Amino acid sequence: MLEKLVKTISPYHRCVVLTGAGISAESGVPTFRGKEGLWGKFKPEELATMSAFMANPEVVWEWYNWRRELMENVEPNPGHWAISEMEKWFDEFTLITQNVDGLHRLARTRHIIELHGNIYRNKCADCNQSFEIKDDIDPNNIPRCDKCEGKIRPDVVWFGEMLDSRIIDEAFYQSEHADVFFSVGTSAVVHPAASLPLVAKNHGAVVVEVNIEETPITYLADFHIPSKSGEFLPELIKELKKIDSEG
Repeated sequence: MLEKLVKTISPYHRCVVLTGAGISAESGVPTFRGKEGLWGKFKPEELATMSAFMANPEVVWEWYNWRRELMENVEPNPGHWAISEMEKWFDEFTLITQNVDGLHRLARTRHIIELHGNIYRNKCADCNQSFEIKDDIDPNNIPRCDKCEGKIRPDVVWFGEMLDSRIIDEAFYQSEHADVFFSVGTSAVVHPAASLPLVAKNHGAVVVEVNIEETPITYLADFHIPSKSGEFLPELIKELKKIDSEG
């Protein structure tokens, strides 16, 4: 399977990779749905909403500070680093991620589209202006926007919110123009991201799914790799480098 895949994709120049929670899980990123401790009493849907922030911004920021603290020791896994190597191999490369943990940036991937934002960034709750803060947010003294005086919130897409139209339009554009499209560790059920592999397929791309389980897009994939990304993608990079060196 690996040899056939490498021979199939090696002539192509434009690659798009879509990643989901599966690749982050391999790094031990918490799901934040545990039943232990204070935050186990809440569901993410009860905290990651604009209505929750408007009603009790202090509690929401306490939760996000806790999440950021938990993730301080989480590092990119071999799957993240392999994707960073893929960017160097293809002439044109775009990574589209549904994850907000910033691990792809730590792995030094450059061209990244973060569909759902980034948990380490902040923005104004009213005007959406980016707000750079190096220190932790004090829940009892939440900074306000210097433009409109709105309260600062995490720069992530909350439940019930629309994705940034410019970001999702770019994701669809890159998917339409891909020669090769990798779907890595995503359940393929959260839209609009779940539509991207189909868009790529309909525009002639070779679709490769790397997922330990089958998903709703498995049937359309040219290759389904039932493996963890951290195990398979480094092997793929090794084979691609062999071809490059023999070139």
